[in-house]
Amino acid sequence: MLGPIGVWSWYGVICGCMFESATEPGILAPAGFLSLRNIETKAEIFAKHGGKAENTGSAEGQIALFTFRISHLTEHLKKNRHDFNTERSLVLLVGKRRSLLDYLKKKDINRYREIIKELNIRK
Repeated sequence: MLGPIGVWSWYGVICGCMFESATEPGILAPAGFLSLRNIETKAEIFAKHGGKAENTGSAEGQIALFTFRISHLTEHLKKNRHDFNTERSLVLLVGKRRSLLDYLKKKDINRYREIIKELNIRK
């Protein structure tokens, strides 16, 4: 987590790239790490759309997770218009979701229509 000399800790404190761990108070971790809240959110999404929380491979669960992440990144970009790395990530996520939707449409049109209706993706 921290570098041998503590470079990451000082850098993180200065630029705000670190957050305090939810499971271990007082421990700083890079901001990209999964927090306990994010893990719980993912489990809820997969439980609702994938059948059960452990079914992370279902197309519906992955589409729902991508939709959640897309909405989160969209809100971030509304505040930070010049964050081009996040914009690129958003475009890639939309492409991945589109690929999964195309797959689902080809395999089972009824499941495709259900997930579109649930997530309000289309018109």
